[in-house]
Amino acid sequence: MMNIFCRLAVSLAISSLSVPIFAEPVQNSIIILPPSAKQNQDAVKKIFNDSYQAYIEFAFGHDDLSPLSQSFSDERNGWGASIVDALSTMQIMGLDDLFNEGVNFSSKIDFSKSQTPDTVSVFETSIRYVGGLLSAYELSNQRFPVLLQKAKEVADKMAFAWVGNNDIPFGFVDFSTNTPTFQTSNIAEAGTLTLEWGTLTKYTGNQTYSNLTLRSVEHIANLPAPLPGLAAQGIDPASGSFVGGYVTWGGGSDSYFEYLIKFARLSNTDNNLFADTWATAVDSSIKDLLRTSTVGNHLYLADFDDSRTIRHIGSHLACFHGGNWLLGGKLLNNQTIVNIALQLIDACWNTYASTATGIGPEAFAFISSDGNFTGGDPPSADDLSFYNQHGFYITPGFSDYILRPEVLESNFYAFRVTGDTKYLDRAASAVASFNKFLRTPTGFAGLFDVNNVNGDKVDDTESFWFAEVLKYLYLTFDDPNHISLDQYVFNTEAHPFKAPPAKAIYGSGHLAKPPTKPFQLKTGPPLPNVSPNPHLQPTHPPQV
Repeated sequence: MMNIFCRLAVSLAISSLSVPIFAEPVQNSIIILPPSAKQNQDAVKKIFNDSYQAYIEFAFGHDDLSPLSQSFSDERNGWGASIVDALSTMQIMGLDDLFNEGVNFSSKIDFSKSQTPDTVSVFETSIRYVGGLLSAYELSNQRFPVLLQKAKEVADKMAFAWVGNNDIPFGFVDFSTNTPTFQTSNIAEAGTLTLEWGTLTKYTGNQTYSNLTLRSVEHIANLPAPLPGLAAQGIDPASGSFVGGYVTWGGGSDSYFEYLIKFARLSNTDNNLFADTWATAVDSSIKDLLRTSTVGNHLYLADFDDSRTIRHIGSHLACFHGGNWLLGGKLLNNQTIVNIALQLIDACWNTYASTATGIGPEAFAFISSDGNFTGGDPPSADDLSFYNQHGFYITPGFSDYILRPEVLESNFYAFRVTGDTKYLDRAASAVASFNKFLRTPTGFAGLFDVNNVNGDKVDDTESFWFAEVLKYLYLTFDDPNHISLDQYVFNTEAHPFKAPPAKAIYGSGHLAKPPTKPFQLKTGPPLPNVSPNPHLQPTHPPQV
């Protein structure tokens, strides 16, 4: 059990580093795939084909398939998000005809305006459209320059999110007027752009793209934070200050932390701020956020709220952290981080293994030796009964699964890093559950309640089903030398970018220097909802 003394001892193993340590290869050099891997990989490819053929029949050119109503929705400005998001997966799976069709469609997208009345999310558009186009451009050996051209077109419009001398972009832009929506943002929206825009700089030669996004991350990393290295979730682009002091590895903050170490690896930058800030965030997380459940000894990262109170909660979104810690642990050659990462991955997998469908919920909670506070109602009798069996309980109102990838993403990293076939077994279990509980006559749909085998389905197939879930599953069963984690860096939408050979050393070997001024809690307007999904309304409370 990881009590406070153990946490401090583990953290000191990171904090006390005084000299840089040479990076290790990320992947295990000896991975042997069992004969069953090919059969499971074929099953994943069939799920992709069945899902995409349904999309072609009922939703082609639109953003998402609505599989139950055999219709479509346009939550991503009507530019055909599922097509662009699926391109890199098609290329990896060798689906050349579909890929060529997708390239042809992408070449005709009009990014000068939204095809819907909505404003444009800089974050979502960067990770799905810019990321998808540039990854497809690379994976196809740059044979389709129009993909680069289209990525540039949409990025040029999004650049209006940076106003005047502001380092932090606003989160949304009206493409019809080239003006941003003046409202608060969060560090995930503002700090998850460096991989995509940096790759755009790589191929256009225009340093402005990378400079804009680096300004934002460097600004966030240098602000006084609630905990060392752990930036507050909310930020005001106008003032450049944090809004509130909420700390989480979950939605609204997640991919800011994810990209700190990924940018260091993809760019091989000599600026140690990125790797050092990531290492400091991990160190603080071990000291202050790491907890163990009283049942099952499941390791988890709690949240830390404005009142500096621990909230014993987790989420599907946050379950990327295990894979990210594996990557960073290997690059920093720190076995402590790797070991903790594998335990975090086990706890996230437990949220799948414990439900009636074998699929994990959107959000969940734990009880530790220091309490069960979640910021919401205390656990009910039913919650406690479930907890006593499984070591966590499903957060009321968040029992849904909307085809998210993070648990299977970290499972993919765990297999590539360790070669342990238990991660293949887990991936195979997920494939079986998807076929049994998500399949419809028209593709695949999410679930309103993962603990009800007869529950209703969600009438939406998110584009990240094609981009992330099915890609990570396919690659888990694939030759590990294909899209190796030592040769590619995945963006947060699972679009792989080609990385240069790894540096010998990442970071300075020291934790980041603390800002000269202490953190001061500042209130402000409400933060944007995290990952809102209109297909869950009104049964799904908004995440804030």
